[in-house]
Amino acid sequence: MTRVMAVGVFDLLHAGHLHYMEQAKSLGDHLVVVVAHDDTVRKRKHEPVTGQDLRRRMVEGLKPVNEAVIGNPPDVPIFDILPKVNPDIIALGYDQEHAEERIRMSLEERGLGHIKVVRVEGLTEDLDGTRKIIARILELSSTSNQQGEDA
Repeated sequence: MTRVMAVGVFDLLHAGHLHYMEQAKSLGDHLVVVVAHDDTVRKRKHEPVTGQDLRRRMVEGLKPVNEAVIGNPPDVPIFDILPKVNPDIIALGYDQEHAEERIRMSLEERGLGHIKVVRVEGLTEDLDGTRKIIARILELSSTSNQQGEDA
């Protein structure tokens, strides 16, 4: 059985996330998704809109996902999750800002060079990312407010 690991925040689930999970699952038999710890999201991105437990539950409800776990807090090395997940493949999203070669070298240094790192293809849809969705909502809200003022 080939175990695949995918990682992300998954703050507002959208079609891009589902596509990422489908692409990751196609690489193996069992997909484990590591959902970012709230403190990690705060440190690296923004205040999470939804908490880690709800995000994990939502991700685990997606059909391609066999299991979802909460990742390490930011003070624990990111690679410490690997013994728990035990992946054969790490699937990176098309827009994730991870350097594949740096991950491969770090795996090799830890004696985990057998784990493959694969970047999956993106979705060609317009609203395939959380930031794009938020921008569209703000745009629609602004348009709606202007129309209300013009009336």
